Amino acid sequence: MDNNILFAQSISLKDLGIENATVRYQLSPEELHAITVQSGQGVEASTGALAINTGEFTGRSPQDRYIVKDKITEDKVWWGNVNIPFAPEAFEKLYNKVTAFLSDKEVFVRDSYVCSDKNYRLNVRVVTETAWSNLFCYNMFLRPEDSELANFTPEWTVVCAPSFMADPALDGTRQSNFAILDFTKKIALIGGTGYTGEMKKGIFSALNFILPVFENTLPMHCSANVGKEGDTAIFFGLSGTGKTTLSADPERKLIGDDEHGWTSENTVFNFEGGCYAKVINLSEENEPDIFRAIKKGALLENVVFKAGTNEVDYDDVSITQNTRVSYPITHIDNIQPGSIGHNPKNIFFLTADSFGILPPISRLTPGQAAYHFISGYTAKVAGTEAGVTEPQPNFSACFGAPFMPLHPTKYAEMLSKKMKDAGVKVWLINTGWTGGAYGTGSRMKLKYTRAMITAALNGELDNVEYVNHKVFGIAKPQSCPNVPSEILNPRNTWEDKDLYDKKALELAHKFKANFAKFEEFANAEILAGAPITE
Repeated sequence: MDNNILFAQSISLKDLGIENATVRYQLSPEELHAITVQSGQGVEASTGALAINTGEFTGRSPQDRYIVKDKITEDKVWWGNVNIPFAPEAFEKLYNKVTAFLSDKEVFVRDSYVCSDKNYRLNVRVVTETAWSNLFCYNMFLRPEDSELANFTPEWTVVCAPSFMADPALDGTRQSNFAILDFTKKIALIGGTGYTGEMKKGIFSALNFILPVFENTLPMHCSANVGKEGDTAIFFGLSGTGKTTLSADPERKLIGDDEHGWTSENTVFNFEGGCYAKVINLSEENEPDIFRAIKKGALLENVVFKAGTNEVDYDDVSITQNTRVSYPITHIDNIQPGSIGHNPKNIFFLTADSFGILPPISRLTPGQAAYHFISGYTAKVAGTEAGVTEPQPNFSACFGAPFMPLHPTKYAEMLSKKMKDAGVKVWLINTGWTGGAYGTGSRMKLKYTRAMITAALNGELDNVEYVNHKVFGIAKPQSCPNVPSEILNPRNTWEDKDLYDKKALELAHKFKANFAKFEEFANAEILAGAPITE
């Protein structure tokens, strides 16, 4: 790679406070790939994808995510342990230290945008210390045409310096890493961590404030796809519940796999230009679209190669269970042109219930839908974290609490109104355990989950018999095409029925204990969606 290549355009970063930097502007994926390999920061895998290691941090660090508390945010943000306040003066000082650190260095700059609907487009300039971080942003953000770059004006800026370490005693951070949003300066400042997801989720968090406050648009941590009849389906879910996998449906066109907006015009648009998928235990048989997308241009993170080769061992989690790949959405064959869908008809809340209590599919009332949306339930399995020896409930409001600057009920109220106005059906899908909890039962087969979702989308569950769950009150279909009827009622799959009843009540109490902090903000309809514990 000749670093003296003349690029189409060069820019100055003096307005950002970065002086005398060698600016590598708008490099192609091929150039960024080559620089990373030549610098020894990455290796080319057998598929042609670039494999890198993000260093100490292989995931986000929620306790080190801050929002600057100023006139724009002070009365609107839901402050607490999710949205941690940061003083404007402290941000200014830390920002100046980071830009001084990047001055006189080689930096990689990319102009991009988010929000595929042109009415909501937000231009983003990314300044990164490493070439591979820049490749990630090429993959994940939307890519302007060359003709748009001459007059490109960034509205937000991401500055990412993984090797800059903050001094907590001087800089107001908890430790040496940080991810800070300043809504007045319109800057996402990231340092001390190489985990690329901090850049993606920083801009997502910004949109989760901007869109509902200023644009009357609901931001959603979800995937979405479109059927042949033009109907849009939305899939909410936390990491590991199947959001990316289940929206990649050969019979439907993918809008996007993670972040979307639902507008007042009743359209759903992708925020991003790529996908960021977990690759733990990945196989071509179970997830063919993702498997085949891992080719030249894709960026693998924290994976391990098979001994003596550059072939990835997707079952090896010795670095982290959060192994990842990013790739442009164009690496998927079956995508929706323009990444915009209309006419939302079905919403799926995905949960991986490792307690084995919730039905594999159930239909929700509007009140139940709002309750489960605010709850945002899934469960961690034993062994995923130090000290976790049995399933642990994991509640994340709106299926994305770490990225939601407003109070969760603000998003729930917007969702409830849109669901009612659009006549959307809402389904709860348990992609977790059946026949008992983790360790006793088994994971729900992907082919059955796909069959249930297909049946719901095709209207094949509209006229079947339903029975309400005795504790959670949600409606369980008693038959579903291509699914054994015995698994539709989870109690029937347990050898010890009394133990199931006991564990169902225990889980219901955990739901209620979690919801207690939202009760004073919830209306009667939402409260009626709670499980029955008496």
